[in-house]
Amino acid sequence: MADRGALYCVWGKDPKVERALTRSIASLKQHHPELPVEVCRADATDPVHGLIEKARMFELSPFKETLFLDADTVVLGRLDFGFEKARTFGLACSICECPWARRYGGIEGDAIEYNTGVIFFTEAAKPVFDAWQRLAPEVDSSIKFVDPKGQIATMPFNDQASFARALDELELVPYVLPLNWNFRPIWQRSFFGPIRIWHDYSDVPSEVCRLADHYRKKDAIIQFHAFR
Repeated sequence: MADRGALYCVWGKDPKVERALTRSIASLKQHHPELPVEVCRADATDPVHGLIEKARMFELSPFKETLFLDADTVVLGRLDFGFEKARTFGLACSICECPWARRYGGIEGDAIEYNTGVIFFTEAAKPVFDAWQRLAPEVDSSIKFVDPKGQIATMPFNDQASFARALDELELVPYVLPLNWNFRPIWQRSFFGPIRIWHDYSDVPSEVCRLADHYRKKDAIIQFHAFR
């Protein structure tokens, strides 16, 4: 078993996803050429099975210390800090752009929703993944939302509901990484300092890449940035 590596899980063979996966792995290798990469593939025709497959990332990983990345991520800098915090706390991830897990049908109260597209974890996090895998087929993960026409619609499945439920059930708090480590530009329109992981199918703006380079300078001053 390798000490440290990156894991991806993709569903089917969608050309858009395959292009994103190639882009993500290339960006990871640019900053972490030493990291081995494992890609697990799941059946895209069964959404419930897909939810369970993502919840199985712990047993799918061949590494002692794992970085899980969604295919639509782009790594823009070194990720040692995330690995170090996972080694200390067992699990490190970012709060979701929508922090309210109660938006799902099967969750009540003020439980926090975390984004499962970027997760650092070690073998110490096994209880979380055991609970997540158990809950994935049980929790009502449907979401009601208002579509662009103002109509109420429903998304039937989402993997983050059962992940939030697992952490809440275990009363476990992961190490919370700042939004820069899982930046969702469709929702998040401003940030301070460098973006470490871009999480979107869109191209990374040249200005974001320039800022990532700029903040690698020791004398760089942290500043506020917003998309126009």
